[in-house]
Amino acid sequence: MADAVQMISVFLLAQNRLLREALARILSKKSDIRVVGAAPFSEQIVEQILTTAPDVLLTDSAAMEFTDTQVVSEMQKVASGLKIVMIGMEHDKDAFLRSVQSGVVGYLLKDASAVEVIAAVRSVVSGEAVCPPNLCLTLFEYVARQCAQVPNFQIRASLGLTRREQQLVKMIGLGLTNKEIAAQLNLSEQTVKNHVHRMLRKAGTSDRLAVVQLCRTQGLMA
Repeated sequence: MADAVQMISVFLLAQNRLLREALARILSKKSDIRVVGAAPFSEQIVEQILTTAPDVLLTDSAAMEFTDTQVVSEMQKVASGLKIVMIGMEHDKDAFLRSVQSGVVGYLLKDASAVEVIAAVRSVVSGEAVCPPNLCLTLFEYVARQCAQVPNFQIRASLGLTRREQQLVKMIGLGLTNKEIAAQLNLSEQTVKNHVHRMLRKAGTSDRLAVVQLCRTQGLMA
């Protein structure tokens, strides 16, 4: 007797109703995929997703403009085993790295086909990660940079960051941009840029994400 097909449950988080309906139709045609929910972003979205207990959260770039990676991180904390796939994304290296750090395991660009979306859903459930080849290179380069800086991590006992700079490190670790940080702290974007520049100089790096990793290694942040 043939083995039963594993059913993959998917929740669609997309701002555009037509996109949600199109994705639902495409995925529902597959015998191994079941759409358990579809909605735009709202303040109740985390609770709504948890209620349906999906295997995969499929979200688009428009929804991520509202949620950013904070909701992704929150979902990872409260929904054990949930795989998150982002579709319709731009070729933005920083956005890609922030997404990976937040827990995203699938990243598809805006020209991805229906076949690629379906393949991504199946792949992440099977324990694989999905990203475009050129962004995969970005990830390898980022890891290589981190490894190259490990000796500096061990030598520096403290970066000498000010309280404001330590606050910025935590916000950068959440995936916030300079503009978003400025809005939350009621500062000008240029002031935030100046703080970030000083942080990079103290850390001896030109990579803002490397500062976050450095602080974590030094035990300066959770």
